Amino acid sequence: MDIPAVSVIITLCAYLLGIAGAALIIFGGFRALIRVILRGISRSACTYNQIRRDFTDKIVFGLEFLIAADILATLLSPTEQDLINLAVVVIIRTVLGYFLSKEAAEFNLQ
Repeated sequence: MDIPAVSVIITLCAYLLGIAGAALIIFGGFRALIRVILRGISRSACTYNQIRRDFTDKIVFGLEFLIAADILATLLSPTEQDLINLAVVVIIRTVLGYFLSKEAAEFNLQ
């Protein structure tokens, strides 16, 4: 396999992973919104903490896809500035994911 073909495959994979991550977060947001509205209208058995936990799980999972997409995108043009940007983005998303997971674990205790 030649290098241009590999670049195209990596670019496509990065793009698809980015779309998957964004789709998971958007799906989780719409699902949480609908569940909150339904809870307000029909007083369903679902609690706000369950809705928050489910939404938080979708955000964390989506962030993992976005990190993978950023890593793949950086493989194609690894300049020093790109590596610094990747490191900053990965650190921010990882810290955010950690605290969201920690918050979701607290919902399980309630």
